[in-house]
Amino acid sequence: MTLSNADLAVLGLTVAVGGLYVFRGNLFNNGSSSSSRPLPGTKPAASADPGVDPRDFVAKMKAAKKRLVIFYGSQTGTAEEYAIRLAKEAKSRFGLGSLVCDPEEYDFENLDELPEDCAAIFVMATYGEGEPTDNAVQLMQNLGDESFAFSKGEHRLDGLKYVIFGLGNKTYEHYNAIARILDDQLEKMGGVRIGERGEGDDDKSMEEDYLAWKDGMWAAFSQAMGVEEGAGAESPDFVVNELSTIDQSKVYLGELSARALTKTKGIHDLKNPYPAPISATKELFHHTGERNCIHIEFDTSGSGITYQHGDHVGVWPSNADIEVNRLLFALGLGSPERRSQVIGVESLDPALAKVPFPVPTTYESALRHYIDISAVAGRQILGALSKYAPSEEAGAMLKKLGTDKEYYNKIIHDGCLKLGEVLQLAAGNDIHAVPSASNTTPWNIPFDVIISAIPRLQPRYYSISSSPKLHPNLIHVTCVVLKYESLPSEMSQAKWVFGVGSNYILNLKMAHHGETAPLLSEDGETPAHVSGPTYAIHGPRSAYASGEVYKAPIHVRRSTFRLPTNPKSPVIMIGPGTGVAPFRGFVQERVALARKAIEKNGPDALKDWGQMYLYYGCRGENEDYLYKDEWPSYSADLKGKFTMRVAFSRSGPRKPDGSKIYVQDLFWEDRQQVADAVLNQKAYIYICGDAKNMSKQVEDSLAKILADAKGVSAEDGHKEVKTLKERSRLMLDVWS
Repeated sequence: MTLSNADLAVLGLTVAVGGLYVFRGNLFNNGSSSSSRPLPGTKPAASADPGVDPRDFVAKMKAAKKRLVIFYGSQTGTAEEYAIRLAKEAKSRFGLGSLVCDPEEYDFENLDELPEDCAAIFVMATYGEGEPTDNAVQLMQNLGDESFAFSKGEHRLDGLKYVIFGLGNKTYEHYNAIARILDDQLEKMGGVRIGERGEGDDDKSMEEDYLAWKDGMWAAFSQAMGVEEGAGAESPDFVVNELSTIDQSKVYLGELSARALTKTKGIHDLKNPYPAPISATKELFHHTGERNCIHIEFDTSGSGITYQHGDHVGVWPSNADIEVNRLLFALGLGSPERRSQVIGVESLDPALAKVPFPVPTTYESALRHYIDISAVAGRQILGALSKYAPSEEAGAMLKKLGTDKEYYNKIIHDGCLKLGEVLQLAAGNDIHAVPSASNTTPWNIPFDVIISAIPRLQPRYYSISSSPKLHPNLIHVTCVVLKYESLPSEMSQAKWVFGVGSNYILNLKMAHHGETAPLLSEDGETPAHVSGPTYAIHGPRSAYASGEVYKAPIHVRRSTFRLPTNPKSPVIMIGPGTGVAPFRGFVQERVALARKAIEKNGPDALKDWGQMYLYYGCRGENEDYLYKDEWPSYSADLKGKFTMRVAFSRSGPRKPDGSKIYVQDLFWEDRQQVADAVLNQKAYIYICGDAKNMSKQVEDSLAKILADAKGVSAEDGHKEVKTLKERSRLMLDVWS
């Protein structure tokens, strides 16, 4: 029997309501229906006013007596994290309450009604090519549209006090564009900025830029708002209850949504990832040694998930076993009884800090699946943790790390130390030993402090390297495994640093093939240890393992990185290394269209099609040439409409001066062909890969190519490149 869309909607609603009823009181709350023991020093917050319009932030502020509204434009959660930090600091410094808002959830017509003794703070990330994040699109459109009238009938915000902190990356052309545009718009409408506009650079240290900016801003804030520092006090964000009696089936052990816990069907997206079976994996590098690149295929059959070429897939990893155990022992929670203790968490001020993960859960599940304990420990939090130190020496070290920027950079930043490692190091423990109760000194840090200090573990995004026209129920990912050595310091020797997402995928690949990680012994005498981190890939309640089939939670994020709809348009693609991933999907897309066209119209069906040019680079033909055996068959399918040039930086020919040849050099060699394709055939250009060097050099080469071809200045050549971007004929998918 086939169900109509209406039938499915009704059925889905019925299941959802039934599930919510069955699990009422246990889904995303502190499990108050069970016997619980509140940890000391906190009390629950009062409920929000039910009579206030949920989209009216001014009314919410007045009802809750808050003087600050903080809007965040966030794509990955970082801007939201900084927005919450600003709210907490306003409370601890001045005793001021804040309403932290996702702009997507509010209307802005009454922004001009913000009371005179209030202020608005904007924490805005710049995404893609100088674009607002998805949740800030409407906000930026409203503020930038002169025909948009606020409640008083004008496009004016006279006297509005505002603060801006932008998040960007200097390797991108449009560094902090959204924060700058927003600042300009607010000023033109009569707003009055408090302090300097803050700009964080993710290419260097977003954290240090934030810390350097905020103190000056708060001084200006104090004067502009007429408030004195010292009026506030530190207070916890959450209350943590240890639950003694509860139905274990209602405890989140790593499930990412209520639907996953209750095993009810629904749409699979960012809020409800799909546990996708892994249908195939393989190593793409030859003679790998210390390097790996994994090809992995996720089966989406029956999930309702669809994708287009150029989209991204988010893979939700867990933290490595060793880091989970390390922090559990450092917090005195390492015993089987303590790590499995069920807890509920409730926000003391939901407008300021939402509970970042589903509850009830356990201490171990929170550290393994929900918060990012694998990130380098932040400087600000280390000073705050010093009061919980097990000794005066440990406390003094954390205070110094929190206040001395150079010392922090040398020990923590360059050493890539996570919070668990810092706690061990400060206490005099050996961070290179396998953590245990006997070699790790426990710290008496309240768990609510840990929840407040460490952000939510986020999905890792990868360019999809397949086309749905060839693989409708499979999503391919091409992933280089991140592994590098930290710098040694006076406090610790160098150690291997492992990327969370890519090593999680490596574990999946090994499990899929029944492989075990190789064992290493440093000197041939000490006990051998696993060469890389291991992960709980079986998932919560073994939900991600069924026999020999493993699964991973995923969701698809849409992209505008797309081929032109008309196959007659030529396409130029530049993607060295794993930057070739989306272009494999692009070529497969054209191959699928070509097969249909030839089947329908005969062998000359591709006669008028535009040429596809791919510039690819790697170290060596027999080392890391990705998908080497596939490209000839794609060229055959496209009847010569696909050509590929490859730069081998180590095994290939050199320039006359002996320097290496890269993709940007091949691109420049073909400058006449490129100029003709762009200027006369209206070709589309795509760049994927490193933003700092390769992408910038390709853009500079393109500007010179177009300037020379048109006989204009270098400045005009760059204007031509800008025009191509504005017309979506030059598109980038790059990272730093």
